[in-house]
Amino acid sequence: MVQSKWQWLLRIFPAPGSVDRYEKMRACSGALFGLVLTGLTTYILLGKDVHAMWLIAPMGASSVLLFAVPASPLAQPWSIMGGNIIAAIIGVTCAKMVGEPILAAGLAAALAIAGMFVFRCIHPPSGAVALTAVLGGPAVHAMGYSFVLIPVALNSLLLLLTALFFNNATGRRYPHVTQPDRTSKHNTTDVAPTERIGITPSDLDTVLTRYNQVLDISRADLESIMLQTEMQAYRRRMGEVKCASIMSKDVVSVEFGTELAEAWAQFQSHDLTALPVIDRGRRVIGIVTKADFLHHAEIELHEGLGQRLTNLLRPSQLTHTEKHEVVGQIMTKEVYTADANQSIVDLVPLMSDSEVHQMPVIDGQGRLVGMISQTDMIAALFEHGLAEGS
Repeated sequence: MVQSKWQWLLRIFPAPGSVDRYEKMRACSGALFGLVLTGLTTYILLGKDVHAMWLIAPMGASSVLLFAVPASPLAQPWSIMGGNIIAAIIGVTCAKMVGEPILAAGLAAALAIAGMFVFRCIHPPSGAVALTAVLGGPAVHAMGYSFVLIPVALNSLLLLLTALFFNNATGRRYPHVTQPDRTSKHNTTDVAPTERIGITPSDLDTVLTRYNQVLDISRADLESIMLQTEMQAYRRRMGEVKCASIMSKDVVSVEFGTELAEAWAQFQSHDLTALPVIDRGRRVIGIVTKADFLHHAEIELHEGLGQRLTNLLRPSQLTHTEKHEVVGQIMTKEVYTADANQSIVDLVPLMSDSEVHQMPVIDGQGRLVGMISQTDMIAALFEHGLAEGS
């Protein structure tokens, strides 16, 4: 009986968050850093006038957003600057035009929210800015519209600058980009392959329209979380098939100093389209493909294909030349690699959306141990599909 009395209270109390101790300490330190620096800087700029307002209370609420949830749409630069300035203007106007403080306060908050909706800069602490302009007392009222610039705009700008520095210095991207680049590399309107099945962008748009509420997360972040959740569920169903299980182990590779003609011969004799480039310790330093040869042979039209390729492969026999002679001069240095113990599910977005056709597989010391191609991936996924259907 006693337990049932307290069950309703336990239901009200939120579930534990998913952030670790470091993130909590980072947010607290950021608020301390931001507010102290904002207050001190304002004090230095305004001097020692006891009537000067160095730090307004709504900045405390803004610091929660800027340092604890910097990815929130409510915490972005335009949200804090636009929201606070619009709310300050509306608050001062209501204080001047409406004699009854309670009515003026309610009207200021309501109009501030409306203004933030119109200008797409919703920032919850801005509601407190509007109330401060109305209920801040004679000192605030005496400032008139100068309250908008000092301290509101000044405090907001200084806190924003500290957030820009602190968040990026501690590993949190800020400002947070809300829309990912969905430009097709083929200059077509098709979405990425992984977005054509499962949860699609149009599905998410439909549900958000039906939900019809402001969310404290960007649409892009919400979509990313949902897609990662799909991948995690698929990884669980796949039983964590590792790269080592499906990779080709007898790998043909070249070194930085391998001559182009020799590398081309490897392509032809083994019927390959890509070769990993390794150093003497068998660590992957790049990858060279047939496309790299064609690109550096400056082949744009079919005419002259053989001759241009022959010219590229033929050594110049000179001690100093600007002509490309070895693999290291034409290879792609930024190469995706997979760990031998990594789940193959992690490779799906790279091999579909990023169109990586072959990927070197390395061990714990970064040494080449295998190669995975799109063919290997298709075979593995097909076998899993058959196993699920049986």
